[in-house]
Amino acid sequence: MSRPRVVVAGLGDSGLLTAIRLAGHFDVVGVSARPGLVSGQELGVRLARPDDWARDYWIPFDRFRALDRVRTEHATLSRVDLAGRKLFGQRVTGGELAEDFDALVIATGVTNGFWRRPGYRSSDEVAAQLRADHERLAAARSVLVVGGGAAAVSSAANLALTWPGTRVELCFPGDRPLPQHHTRVWARIARRLDGLGVALRPGHRAVVPDGFACDRITDAPVEWSTGQPASTADAVLWAIGRVRPNTDWLPAEVLDGDGFVRVTAQLKVPGVQRVYAIGDVAATDPLRSSARNRADKLLAHNLRADFAERPLRDYRAPARRWGSVLGNQPDGLEVFAPNGTVFRFPAWSVERVLQPWIVRRGIYRGVRPSPSGD
Repeated sequence: MSRPRVVVAGLGDSGLLTAIRLAGHFDVVGVSARPGLVSGQELGVRLARPDDWARDYWIPFDRFRALDRVRTEHATLSRVDLAGRKLFGQRVTGGELAEDFDALVIATGVTNGFWRRPGYRSSDEVAAQLRADHERLAAARSVLVVGGGAAAVSSAANLALTWPGTRVELCFPGDRPLPQHHTRVWARIARRLDGLGVALRPGHRAVVPDGFACDRITDAPVEWSTGQPASTADAVLWAIGRVRPNTDWLPAEVLDGDGFVRVTAQLKVPGVQRVYAIGDVAATDPLRSSARNRADKLLAHNLRADFAERPLRDYRAPARRWGSVLGNQPDGLEVFAPNGTVFRFPAWSVERVLQPWIVRRGIYRGVRPSPSGD
């Protein structure tokens, strides 16, 4: 007897983990416009140390041992027939993708600035973009980071650390950055930024030009709606959190007013049989926190329970953001709990324990070495 077929639409951070969780119980098909995991995490490390970032956050699908049981399709999505249980797309090699499913997991994420964009990317194109962004910032003698979230803070810190001779300014609209984190988190990060020489500019809300998608590093002066004189820099890094859900392939009836996928507390799309959503695309809570709280385990449990007609579990969102802010640093990694408590991993433990054993073996269930031996 054949197993039910589950299609996972999107194989970013959340979709990949969900596909891995489901692979032992269903016939799983994963659809991605990328040839591997190109994570949206740790923007600062990506820009300042792209080789270090690529080692842990850009991994071809064929290196994930748990994906051996998953058929991956390299395609862009065009539409879905929810009543007819069929997903459609365009294969990057040519020809239409038409995939039947018994259950669908929507994990297509969001577009956010220049580092999280939809559409097809080859391995060569991913590598070229990483190198181009890094070289653009390496050549700058001054960098203006616009935004107050973790991506902006991480970028400012890592750029200042990598290029101490570069003037780095962090401009944000409120009294402090990281407003969705506990105040203890910012208190600790502020000391780090001060030690790195980052100039903090509170109360600066940028005027975003009409039609500008914040999808590139610029060098034009930045105007402020809060009354300050225009600011200039060799490179302007926009990280203002203007996320757009990648849902243009979905019918409007499953979306909320902002285009995110409506879900119940069990991560199910209401009114549709066995359709779920997870990650940044899912309207779980104001922070859309299922992307950062290992909700893949809950979704996999609920999908199995759904087929077995057993009760489903609720997703419980934390009230604040948590996790790493600056990413792995030369002196180790700091991870913050929702209450602001910090846990430090020394550099040796990140390289010898956290990445190889907890992440690659525990979370990803085995990652083959790259051809270069990483």
